[in-house]
Amino acid sequence: MTYLPFILFTVFTNAAAQLMLKAGMSSMGSISFTADTAILRIFQIVFNPWVFAGLVTFVISMASHLYVLSKVDISFAYPFLSLAYVAVAIFAWLVFKEDLGAFKIAGIALICVGTVLIAQGGTKHVEATETVASLDQART
Repeated sequence: MTYLPFILFTVFTNAAAQLMLKAGMSSMGSISFTADTAILRIFQIVFNPWVFAGLVTFVISMASHLYVLSKVDISFAYPFLSLAYVAVAIFAWLVFKEDLGAFKIAGIALICVGTVLIAQGGTKHVEATETVASLDQART
């Protein structure tokens, strides 16, 4: 559980990135691509302030996730990323007024229960030298 704050940081930066991307794309309105405008449109999308912030936040989230993967079992860390869906669904409902019906709420509840069950299973810390040695043995 030592690395749980890092795992949750990864989850919430991932969710924040999704929300920023949605805000950016919503602010751009309907987007269409033609052969003449494709490159210009891509630059407009990438350099939209919200989209750009979302992409940067994704990089931060990925860096955090890589750190976590160097410390704990992937079978422990990776399922926590499903909590990003929970955060995105709730904030999309609050901020973007997206529908949050009974089936979505039930799905969110199942995700939360599943993540708690996985967390109860615990984790062992991964030593970098053990991981490198295992990978070297697998290659030979």
